[in-house]
Amino acid sequence: MSEQPLFESLEGLRGTGKSTIAPMLAAARGAVLVPTVPPFYQPLRREVDRRGSAEARMCFYLSALFTATDEIRRSLASGLPVVVESYFARCLTSHRVLGADLGITLPPGLPQPTSYQLVCTEDERQHRLSRRGKPVSRWDALIETAADRVADAYAEFSMRRVDTTGLRPDGVLQAILAADTQGTHHCADTEPVGAHPHFLPSVPRRPEGTRHS
Repeated sequence: MSEQPLFESLEGLRGTGKSTIAPMLAAARGAVLVPTVPPFYQPLRREVDRRGSAEARMCFYLSALFTATDEIRRSLASGLPVVVESYFARCLTSHRVLGADLGITLPPGLPQPTSYQLVCTEDERQHRLSRRGKPVSRWDALIETAADRVADAYAEFSMRRVDTTGLRPDGVLQAILAADTQGTHHCADTEPVGAHPHFLPSVPRRPEGTRHS
């Protein structure tokens, strides 16, 4: 049987099930559910989301993620598994599609999770979104206009796709728990040394003029 991953993230578009499945996965793993936008960031988050700069928004979310990484490291160092609802992949892919043109190289030393990209048919995703009570920011609306490009951009990151179409939350959870994680990173090492298999790869700025199709 495959060893349980110590650090796991759920990625994907709005409506694919991340916020529902993340606490369920944490409970099943006996893991800490770490918010990647810490609570004390929330008031400023609302203000940043009202602004029009994709670069400013990207920097805000990167700051939140780096802050959350401190808690992730502490938990992992204590032997506690960690689950997060999205990690650096979501921030980088969505803001690039939104037009942010910053050269970002992630530093060595960031724990690398076993990541699951939750997907479903577009009809089902839109149906789920129509039933949600969460407010929709202008950025959420913009991402919806380029959802296919955001989904495609996730291909830059190593993830296991989990199709949630037609599944109840407990079915999605079982699909993740049953996933064959052989060959993925089971132990999230937090020692800050260079090019290491448990660290996120550097993400250089894309050459001028290139775009995701």
